[in-house]
Amino acid sequence: MPRRTKIVATIGPASDSAEVMDELIQAGVDVIRTNFSHGTPDEHRQRVELMRSRAMAHGRHVGVLADLQGPKIRIERFRDGKVKLKTGDTFTLDAGCAADDGDATRVGLTYKELPADVRRGDTLLLDDGALVLWVDQVDGEKIVCRVEVGGELSNSKGINRQGGGLSAHALTDKDRADLKLAAEIDADYLAVSFPREANDIHEARRLLREAGGHGAIVAKIERAEAVDALEEIIEAADAVMIARGDLGVEIGDAQLPALQKKIIRMARSMDRIAITATQMMQSMVISPIPTRAEVFDVANAVLDGTDAVMLSAETATGENPAKVVEAMGRICAGAETHRIATESTYRIHERFERVDEAIAMATMYTANHLGVTAIAALTESGSTPLWMSRISSGIPIYALTPHVETRRKVTLYRGVYPIGFHVDTVDHAQVNKEAIDELKRLGAVRDGDTVIITKGDLMGKRGGTNAMKIVQVGDMVEPQDT
Repeated sequence: MPRRTKIVATIGPASDSAEVMDELIQAGVDVIRTNFSHGTPDEHRQRVELMRSRAMAHGRHVGVLADLQGPKIRIERFRDGKVKLKTGDTFTLDAGCAADDGDATRVGLTYKELPADVRRGDTLLLDDGALVLWVDQVDGEKIVCRVEVGGELSNSKGINRQGGGLSAHALTDKDRADLKLAAEIDADYLAVSFPREANDIHEARRLLREAGGHGAIVAKIERAEAVDALEEIIEAADAVMIARGDLGVEIGDAQLPALQKKIIRMARSMDRIAITATQMMQSMVISPIPTRAEVFDVANAVLDGTDAVMLSAETATGENPAKVVEAMGRICAGAETHRIATESTYRIHERFERVDEAIAMATMYTANHLGVTAIAALTESGSTPLWMSRISSGIPIYALTPHVETRRKVTLYRGVYPIGFHVDTVDHAQVNKEAIDELKRLGAVRDGDTVIITKGDLMGKRGGTNAMKIVQVGDMVEPQDT
């Protein structure tokens, strides 16, 4: 049985070579993430082009997720690269300080409006909460702080305000330029960092379409404000990423586990994709094996119903990217054998608004109660297999489509596997036979297996799925001679 939960791997310096790309593909990566917070446009172009060419050589479809940097609020740089702050020290965040002039008493800011967003009594967290500053006073461009939790502070570390409330807009000038790059490289997904409201998602989609891009939009939940506007943000997006780093800093680590489960549950109920991210296998940046805590973290996300789990530094800069993907794949596959991951009563009592949606739900109900081996969904846009994938099941869903953009898009759908499939006939019996022959060629089914095929009477029409047929491999109606 193929692994159902998808793996997103961030590419970077550790995965730049064709050899490592080959290893990642063979290890089972489904989607690559190119992080616009690092690297040059040429580096992003080259990495995506290399991955797509190697995936084609392996006969695989690998999606591309382009991740915008967003308004990450950071300190500037120190003269000596880093300083040591001691608990009780006074330290100033100074919007007027030159970019390279930081020292043990002050440092500059990338976000010059930060002094207007904070006041005495606020708590600021630096470097994902490793250092804690208490705001004593705001004096013009200077935020004078007392160090509550000290430590080593180096260049360009992030700043969060505990509880959220920073006013930085979700899309920066850099993001607007990178949106055009995402369209140029034909990214399948575009991740919007630090959205506060649904309008941030709508704006990103509009700008991407204006630039000629067709990718789906991923909303990264990492601000406290986003939690308050969760439903409208998920509704506006095609997918949601639980970005646990900044989110945990803003709302507190203790709130994260329950919120993760809530976001995954909401996303699935709204027919959106859920990605769980940040430090899932962090120890494997240098270690050959994960910690037990990491094993449980990944497995619990799978049991919660996440569509995908994501790797960041583990594959972008880690010592052995392919081993991380292999380890994560084993954990996902193990968790998927649990009954919770294969049973569902989702939408069992609801009405459906569309015929193709009703076919998708009927297919999954039938498959889960009939002992079906596989589902072959002939699809144009990918909507039918998306709806199917919202139902927990151990049955593989094969998305048969002639469109490369659809094949790449479904790489992120839990339990859905893309297959290139071109229909050259209007004879439905012939189409059924060709679909089953393709599954047999791939080793997905064999004689005697029961398969459900879904398609539309008017093949080639988006949203036209209106038929479900149950067939037994090796015992099918033969096409009519012409």
